[in-house]
Amino acid sequence: MSTDEPNPYRAPETRTERDGAPTDEPPSARELTARKRTSIGGGIFGVAYGLACRIAFADGNDSSHDWLTVMSIGFIFVVPFAIGFISVALGGRRKRFRASQAMVPAFATLGAALALAWEGLICVWLWLPIFAVLALIGGAVGHLVNRMRAPAAMAVAALPFMVAVFESKLPAPHETRTVANEIVVDAPLDKVWSAIASVPAITDDEHSFAFVHFIGFPRPIAATLDGVGVGAVRRATFERDVVFVETVTQWEEHHLLAFDISPPPEGLPRAGLDEHVTVGGPYFDVLQGTYELSAMDEGRTLLRLSSRHRLSTRFNAYARWWTDWIMSSTQAYILDVIARRCEATAPGLQG
Repeated sequence: MSTDEPNPYRAPETRTERDGAPTDEPPSARELTARKRTSIGGGIFGVAYGLACRIAFADGNDSSHDWLTVMSIGFIFVVPFAIGFISVALGGRRKRFRASQAMVPAFATLGAALALAWEGLICVWLWLPIFAVLALIGGAVGHLVNRMRAPAAMAVAALPFMVAVFESKLPAPHETRTVANEIVVDAPLDKVWSAIASVPAITDDEHSFAFVHFIGFPRPIAATLDGVGVGAVRRATFERDVVFVETVTQWEEHHLLAFDISPPPEGLPRAGLDEHVTVGGPYFDVLQGTYELSAMDEGRTLLRLSSRHRLSTRFNAYARWWTDWIMSSTQAYILDVIARRCEATAPGLQG
């Protein structure tokens, strides 16, 4: 291609760009139309690239390509950067960087993955903040590339795969975290103990809005207790047939109830939780739960619920913010239901 041929990835130059001298002359209608078409084309390239990466980084059991996993630094962090870079670099040279050149294709990619059921709402939400920031940074870097824009975009497009190869050689870290919530209940110890040892089904009237449930984490339903003391078994049920088996490890009546948590022998239903945040999966697991009760003045009780969970990703520094939030939101919801029940005068809840 001769130097006189137009670059298909670049909008026609304005007189300012050709001469290098500043001018207040506005671009012509033809130039504006060409810029718009080129910008849209760059955005389409960015979205197509993002969706192609989601297909390539598919989770599977084939060990020949298990390095291409969604739960990797290459996909979670580098792909959004590349989407922003490609969308802007191939979207035509502009005098000023416009965030929309990177952000619109980035959000369109997430929306398409959600619409195609490639990702659940909870995963999209957890990914959204870092996705948006990195796409914006990628777009800003893409704007700075003046020459060799198409080759630069091709090099950046290969970057997630190169990072994935490197990180696959590293062991996945395992981190155990503890999250605790507490609430003051206007009820005596014995009444609160009765409300936590075995939890009758939560009715529709007792449920309230919680954002963690809106994005896909199932709401708690009930907890049944089989036996008394250490070794007794609670079965905690959640929406969408999600059940956890809780084996009591500590029992101090009216003061302490602790248990190990595990999925049922038959496993959790596939529709219960998103595959990337499934409890007991390769990336996340809830290990233990503990209720602690302390008597306060005026017949009130301080109720504390804590849990330990395992986090096993190569980006724990980011993921821990979200797993802590999910666990804290879930625990706060349960404590709120228990407190409202204990403070009510409904029959059958008296200790």
